[in-house]
Amino acid sequence: MAKFHKLEDAILYPSAFDANAGFFEAVLSPEDAIISDELNHASIIDGIRLSKAKRLRFKHLDLEDLEKNLIEAKDSRLRVIVTDGVFSMDGDIAPLPEIVALAKKYDAFTFVDECHASGVLGRTGRGTPEYFGLEGKIDVINSTLGKALGGGTGGYSAASKEVVDILRQRGRPYLFSNSIAPPVVGASLEVFDMLDEAGGEGEKLIANLHRNTEHFRTEMNKAGFKILGHKDCPIAPVWLGDARLATEFANEMMAENIYVIGFSYPVVPTGKARIRVQLSAGHTTDHIERAIRGFVNIGRKKGVIPLAATQ
Repeated sequence: MAKFHKLEDAILYPSAFDANAGFFEAVLSPEDAIISDELNHASIIDGIRLSKAKRLRFKHLDLEDLEKNLIEAKDSRLRVIVTDGVFSMDGDIAPLPEIVALAKKYDAFTFVDECHASGVLGRTGRGTPEYFGLEGKIDVINSTLGKALGGGTGGYSAASKEVVDILRQRGRPYLFSNSIAPPVVGASLEVFDMLDEAGGEGEKLIANLHRNTEHFRTEMNKAGFKILGHKDCPIAPVWLGDARLATEFANEMMAENIYVIGFSYPVVPTGKARIRVQLSAGHTTDHIERAIRGFVNIGRKKGVIPLAATQ
């Protein structure tokens, strides 16, 4: 069986969904175990369903429950801990240092989906491993060439040469899909060069993104809103709870030319509706302030926040 030991090679897919959907079936067998965070992305869930490996789920970000599952899977040949780096609907950042420590303790491997962290977290946008100082400590990284990187399509798996070779030989989304369009490849290479340049444009954009994130989250909390997720995450969900309220709130924001979307079941659990705000390095301070004013005015009108918090 191929070893997961360090990132030496990568394989490209038409989409990040394909990268996640094709990994588990190709690499793991019935003798192995997958231990997955319960809120992992749908593409991970679909990929795990295709695998014949033993499937275990741990409660979201719950390290005690993760350890319990690792113990339960102790007789499996390989144990793979699977998590999103950043959770797209909650704005949470996975506690990778503790996850890596548990993986080492129980001789397990780590798989991290970085689709919502690549180009966003870490000083140079290398995602959650860079953010936590764990570069080279994650066994498999799957991510996208879209989202923050701007390519619109394309995804990849980065792992050891042995694992990538198996994916090239057995990964169905790789074998039976078209290749990535050359313009996307060229644009993605340029983006990676931007991020690699010390003190260059990419690093400045990421620094601006972090300032925008801190500004929005701080001021929205002061206004009385409940903002979900990690303080450093630019995915900043505004908690509302009620699905109808979230839809109406988003519609009124749109009427003010502020583009936000309300999310409710089945995208998030029943009773946990929210408006997902995604901060960008392209936003100016004026943009952020205008969005906050819109939330405050509509939130006051709908009784979401107290009057005292907005005066």
